[in-house]
Amino acid sequence: MGIIQVRDVPEATELTLKARAERAGKSLASYVRDLLNEEAANPTVDEVMAKIAAEEPVSYDPDFIRETMRDGRR
Repeated sequence: MGIIQVRDVPEATELTLKARAERAGKSLASYVRDLLNEEAANPTVDEVMAKIAAEEPVSYDPDFIRETMRDGRR
């Protein structure tokens, strides 16, 4: 497991995070670790778009789509 050290965090930010951690019943380190894990788990728009661009195109028949919509199927 890696170590991340963050310097020059404004005091107001530190106090806010400490208060939120306390309300959540966590240490500051645990609270910030959870925030980082949540951030890393959600892909950015650029990452999503790159994944879409890398996939094979989906072929479709416009008439089939119209018929499906007309029949109420989705």
